[in-house]
Amino acid sequence: MLHIFSGLPGTGKSTLSSALARALGAVYLRVDVVEHALRETGISVDGPEGYNVCYAVALQNLRLGLDVVADTVNPIPLTRQAWRNVAESLDLPYAEIEVICSDASVHRHRVESRETDIPGFALPTWEQVSERRYEVWDRERIVIDTAHATVAESLKTLMDQLVRIDEEAN
Repeated sequence: MLHIFSGLPGTGKSTLSSALARALGAVYLRVDVVEHALRETGISVDGPEGYNVCYAVALQNLRLGLDVVADTVNPIPLTRQAWRNVAESLDLPYAEIEVICSDASVHRHRVESRETDIPGFALPTWEQVSERRYEVWDRERIVIDTAHATVAESLKTLMDQLVRIDEEAN
């Protein structure tokens, strides 16, 4: 199964998606890591380069029968459809998961106080996050609000919703 995460920086998306990957023993793809590695090798990343690498790596791992957790901002319908296309091309299930932080003061505090876990990676400022293009969803998805929940609580909520989706599909 492909687990497609979306959400603005600082919502808890990477924390939650990596926790899910650990819980499932799934392949974890984080676009920030890919884009940073590309930049470190001198490749300009001005568009979809990092996403395209992640799509290809996800496809290969899904072909191997492995679950994949994709951690990206996924801000527009085009990128969201591209992720769905990866799973659909192999006739595999997917779950679209949007991580939000509904409390702006909590979200801002997270953005302004967090430290990078990718050496040399520059985290966005609150101004950059709040001005970032992120289009409203036009389809159903799992929404996890991390504003006042622990990582464990958010993961449990997500796992419960994934089980429900799996039961409905079978």
